[in-house]
Amino acid sequence: MNNDYKQQPSGWYAPLTQERQAAPAPVQEPAQKKKKGMPVGLRILLGSMLVVGLIAASSLLFGNKEAAEPTLQLPEFGQMLPPSQTLPPEDEMPEDWKDFFDSFYTTEENDREDPKLPEVEKRPTWQMELVPAGEAEMSLQEIYKTCVDSIVGIRAYIEGESGYYWGTGIVLSKDGLILTNAHVIEGCTSAVVILQDDTEFEAELVGFDTTSDLAVLKIEAKGLRPAVFGDSDALTVGDNVAAIGNPLGEDLRSTLTNGIVSAINRGMSIGGHNISLIQTNTAINEGNSGGALLNMYGQVVGVTNMKMMSNWSSIEGIGFAIPSTTVSNVVNSLIREGKVVGRPAIGITVGAIADFAAEHYELPEGLYVSAVTEGTDAWEKGVRTGDIITAVNGEPARSTDDILRVRDGLSIGDTIKFTIWRDGESFDVDVAMVEFNDVYN
Repeated sequence: MNNDYKQQPSGWYAPLTQERQAAPAPVQEPAQKKKKGMPVGLRILLGSMLVVGLIAASSLLFGNKEAAEPTLQLPEFGQMLPPSQTLPPEDEMPEDWKDFFDSFYTTEENDREDPKLPEVEKRPTWQMELVPAGEAEMSLQEIYKTCVDSIVGIRAYIEGESGYYWGTGIVLSKDGLILTNAHVIEGCTSAVVILQDDTEFEAELVGFDTTSDLAVLKIEAKGLRPAVFGDSDALTVGDNVAAIGNPLGEDLRSTLTNGIVSAINRGMSIGGHNISLIQTNTAINEGNSGGALLNMYGQVVGVTNMKMMSNWSSIEGIGFAIPSTTVSNVVNSLIREGKVVGRPAIGITVGAIADFAAEHYELPEGLYVSAVTEGTDAWEKGVRTGDIITAVNGEPARSTDDILRVRDGLSIGDTIKFTIWRDGESFDVDVAMVEFNDVYN
């Protein structure tokens, strides 16, 4: 097996945008779909905006597979003009502001390929519980000694293909339940879990969820050291954290890095769906996917899965992890059902309105609704593409985070109040949460 990983292209890339070679490689993301009508000059300007965004801290490719350029939906995050750039000439701005946003916003579709690993014959009965933090914090040395045996390596293969994907996993149970990112095993037909003592086990699939980017595997092992999961809701900005994972291949297995919690409830997109993530400056890199973000009590409070990069400016120390509160709900559902059920969804796609666009078209501050799914309560209540949401439950709405914070605390059937601006008038709409699988599957 060739252990020299392929160098990824400069700039943006993602593990879920693999290019199909003569022998089919894992996955190819569809190109971003853009509507017509944007003046050339403005297209160039807007294109220059999309230089900062997210990549998944991917499983590495080893062997003869190559990564294609990514397709990302960045405007949803409100990342607009760099300070050095100015508004385009008036004659290059569409007269109708809706024409502008129709061209400005793009649609990222969830076109990920399901893993094809052998599935477990009998569903496990283990369930995840979040443990309160202890009284005494640990040193980094103590954290590493306590937690490193709970971190594993994962090789994932596609039948008939040379090479493999490389990532990280977390031991959930003594009898071999393993947690990782869904993108580590995407499209793969087999996977091998490598323990700290280099023992290797073939893995079976318990369940996966591309929306949260989580998957649970099972190996036939006994006496493993399970990780302890803490409550991510107890985190505050500035808290010290550490990460253990397998960056950049097998030679750097079990690497410890440390930093702080930089932000909480960051609304990011995975496969076209928004979830809330923990932002950290702890160093994570390709291969860290599925690894542990730990608090200073040695508890897993997040699963590392994304980082930020740029092809126009240097970016350091902006990584992301899936909060343990999300992990707990998803993992327990995957173990029971093999999929996630009972997850609330609204059925709308929104994006922040750039200040320059709001000023030019004399629009209110808020979130532009770029899509509404028919059949949802939002559609039935009359929410439509082109609406601007100015408030959520009476609080100003300026970013997707403002909606996610409210949505994540609701259950199916609960309602959320949107204040909507349309054609110069404002009105309130109460929208009920619906079952996610009814909307997106």
